[in-house]
Amino acid sequence: MSQLVAIARREFLSYFSTSVGYVVLALYLLMSGLLFALSVLHTGVEASMRPFFDLSFFLLLFIAPAISMRLISEEMRLGTIESLMTCPISDAQVVVGKWIGAVGFFVAMLAPTLIYPLVLEWYSAPDYGSIFAGYLGLLLIGGLYLSFGTLASSVWPSQILAYLVAVFFWLIFVGLTSWLPRFIGDPWSAILFKMSIELRYSNDFSKGVIDTSTILYFVSGMIFFLVAAVKIVESRRWR
Repeated sequence: MSQLVAIARREFLSYFSTSVGYVVLALYLLMSGLLFALSVLHTGVEASMRPFFDLSFFLLLFIAPAISMRLISEEMRLGTIESLMTCPISDAQVVVGKWIGAVGFFVAMLAPTLIYPLVLEWYSAPDYGSIFAGYLGLLLIGGLYLSFGTLASSVWPSQILAYLVAVFFWLIFVGLTSWLPRFIGDPWSAILFKMSIELRYSNDFSKGVIDTSTILYFVSGMIFFLVAAVKIVESRRWR
């Protein structure tokens, strides 16, 4: 456990030792601030952050891969992956530790947006239960996006390629599960809708509903992608 914590801590701090972390953080806060101002702060509009949460789902499609693109690929580029593998630590600890570090940075990135509910408080009385559910949903979505980003980073040594693969994967996934089912009939449309991240989030978390089946959906996805990333890293020992 100490090795896992050490890797997670090292990865988390690394985001603040390079300009990449600050650029991603600044871009997200700028864009999320614009989303909040344009979608929530309107006269006569319900005191709800649901429009912000719904739009954040798409914003994270591009922000999360920028966080995860360097996790494993940076080690391969610098040639430090070999020395890391020779340490008394398992491949699973390496992958999960790096993912936890990325999630930690993601949480730090979301933290400043907690001021938005306080701003909303000046105008009306927002529902903090739905706001809590919305942020919980964003954490789950971020964890899922970062888990696939970790997988992409373990396959491709190029950070740019890992970023593009992650972005296009999620764009295609959203298209297949959220938009395509509207043009096809059952039973395929019902199956694809159940796999939709967008619909699960907008129908549950952004409305203030916490569904355990939806939480299980996100957690299962994270585990699947992280296990796949571990297998990829393990395969490198034999090359």
